Amino acid sequence: MFDVFQISQVLIRSITHLCAADHHKDPELVALWTANKDPQTVRGWIQGGSDIWVAVLDGQIVAVGGLRHGSMISLLYVDPGHVRRGIGRALLARLEQELADQGCAQAYLDATHTARAFYLRYGWVSAGDVEEWHGMTQFPLRKSLHPAEKG
Repeated sequence: MFDVFQISQVLIRSITHLCAADHHKDPELVALWTANKDPQTVRGWIQGGSDIWVAVLDGQIVAVGGLRHGSMISLLYVDPGHVRRGIGRALLARLEQELADQGCAQAYLDATHTARAFYLRYGWVSAGDVEEWHGMTQFPLRKSLHPAEKG
């Protein structure tokens, strides 16, 4: 069983420390964003059958990913102490592969301002108009999970 306390801590630390470009260190926005990242809610996600993936380094959870509706990446957060080590890229590739293995041809996600460049670097493209959530910008993105056939 996953350690819901470690998962919760990674989610909250990542949002609080890495996503300042989105929440501008506004305590109310941070509280809104992290409100459903507590251990009890995370346990409910897992017990409810949500696809939650973790990256573990030296026995500690250092990144958390999630899938929803068979075509959507719902979570991808890396602990602030482990960024720029390829962990986020590796977890993203694993989530994409899992969706492809499930038969998904087109994956979707809503990127934050902070994460948008990361996803664009790995082949994600715009999937529609920018959206707002409590004053924070979300960028709908999509990616084909099946490379174009060679002719």
